[in-house]
Amino acid sequence: MSDPLPREIRCVLVPVGNLRLLLPNATIAEVVTQSKPEPVHDAPDWLLGRIAWRGWRVPLVSFTKLAGTEEGDAELSVRVAVLKALGGNPALPFIAVLTQGFPRLTTLNAELIIPTHDGSALPPGVRAHVLVRDDVAMIPDLEWLEVELLSLLDEADLTASIEPDEPVEISEHFDAED
Repeated sequence: MSDPLPREIRCVLVPVGNLRLLLPNATIAEVVTQSKPEPVHDAPDWLLGRIAWRGWRVPLVSFTKLAGTEEGDAELSVRVAVLKALGGNPALPFIAVLTQGFPRLTTLNAELIIPTHDGSALPPGVRAHVLVRDDVAMIPDLEWLEVELLSLLDEADLTASIEPDEPVEISEHFDAED
């Protein structure tokens, strides 16, 4: 007999511009201070480059540029949320997302997530627009994003081990067991 689906799920609201990304808590590996990304030749504007994180060269994505949403308050401190990739490709185990401020933990159920989609085509990388309590949020299409990143980046570059130029300051760590 299979276990019933959970009634509640622990999620994270990640601030990106004037919106939030809604992700399962287990997706967040770590939140770190922003470091200067290494540029990627001929990359779209939403791929800001690659950052050094724990020996990996992790692609850094701007969801505001990808989804065409407002950038938000430039005065807010900018951080990077490192996400666990879902596809199981050893060349791309992590994806980094530019964020303003700290992600906020929340526990949700189906009644607390209200779809706000008006029927128009969603931007690339966005699976849904929702209202979570008082927050407007996007549910990202991480599978699409991972496929796009793998097509844009050279696998040899992704798997090359690197050492950060300076120590990485860890802002907050999210336990995948939460």
